[in-house]
Amino acid sequence: MSRTKNGVVHSRKRKRVLRRAKGFSRGPGTLYRVAKEFVRKAGVYATVHRKQKKRNFRALWITRLSAACRLVGIRYSQLVPALALAGIELNRKMLAELAVADPKAFEAVIDKIRPHLANPSKKAA
Repeated sequence: MSRTKNGVVHSRKRKRVLRRAKGFSRGPGTLYRVAKEFVRKAGVYATVHRKQKKRNFRALWITRLSAACRLVGIRYSQLVPALALAGIELNRKMLAELAVADPKAFEAVIDKIRPHLANPSKKAA
């Protein structure tokens, strides 16, 4: 039985790892053994951060909405239940975009939900 060698497979595997490590400085970018570890760790970070990205954006939208709500005289904690009662199905992302890009439209949404607020208060002059 003839002996099989693994040269082609190994070099492809090595090339794939080093391609993924392109841009890493010094050893991790050029040395296979170190690159293997760094590429594996980079993959782990990428997976974790894809989850965190969703969290971070939601927090950003809530912060923007909270600031916009304070400008029109209500609290964020009043906004969300009032939207549900009014039957407005805009998500936080769209509401935050409205608040930043088109404050008049955001105020129109707030005016629609004012009757549904638990403690309605007019905008401070």
